[in-house]
Amino acid sequence: MAEASTTILQIPFTKELAALLGPERQAAEKARELIVLGLYQESQISGGKAAELLGLTRSGFVSLLARKGINYFQLTPDEWAEEADIVDNWG
Repeated sequence: MAEASTTILQIPFTKELAALLGPERQAAEKARELIVLGLYQESQISGGKAAELLGLTRSGFVSLLARKGINYFQLTPDEWAEEADIVDNWG
């Protein structure tokens, strides 16, 4: 796989927020993870893209979501109703 180009962003954090992210070496990785998860939760990227950005397999990404308490299936109420209708009418 070709190496993706990178951009370095300088984001100012208060000392309190930086401390919550952990030691400096881990803070950037944790911030990156939180950003990708946020984009996924806002439906700006797919689960596959999120997994790719985090260097995870699909199952690894699903496991991460489970650990974080984030639903993998992000359906609207109408989509859930449609899925329920399909199941109800199965067979």
